[in-house]
Amino acid sequence: MKPTQELSHEHQAILLMIRILEKMSDKLEAAEKVDPLHLEGAVDFIKVFADKCHHGKEEALLFPAMEKSGIPCCGGPLGVMLREHAEGRCFVKGMTRALAGIAKGDPGAPEFFAENARGYAALLSQHIHKEDHVLFPMADARLTAAQQAELAACFSDVEERVIGHGKHEEYHRLLKELESAYLT
Repeated sequence: MKPTQELSHEHQAILLMIRILEKMSDKLEAAEKVDPLHLEGAVDFIKVFADKCHHGKEEALLFPAMEKSGIPCCGGPLGVMLREHAEGRCFVKGMTRALAGIAKGDPGAPEFFAENARGYAALLSQHIHKEDHVLFPMADARLTAAQQAELAACFSDVEERVIGHGKHEEYHRLLKELESAYLT
């Protein structure tokens, strides 16, 4: 599997979590109870799987390889992706702050969580579309087979080093649990 295919596959898990976050947000905005452990699990998934692991692979490995192949970072598509990663992190910080408020019983915290979750969902949905349909085809056209093989090996290292052995599977179990709780 090409590194871009692996990243695209990870996008599917992130998009599923986005759909779950939107349903959680519906419930929060309707003043319905949402299990705080589910909210925490969703935020942890985004922080570790989506950001540290997935965006980490892009920022530390794929984007520099693309830049070396002649795709500019500043003022180009890589710069846009990096800026959107930073915007996404702001929404995640908002969700994290809201979790603390929810735990303290702050009446505005559920709505603040939903607002940030919806902002994250909107941003990442279009971001993923651009990566899958514009950026990744550019990478596939520019990177040699040897560069792709090196990236794939480095991606495996990130899985073990950054999120840890077995954690990837743990996140997929969480996705299934939350999917059955919110999307069925």
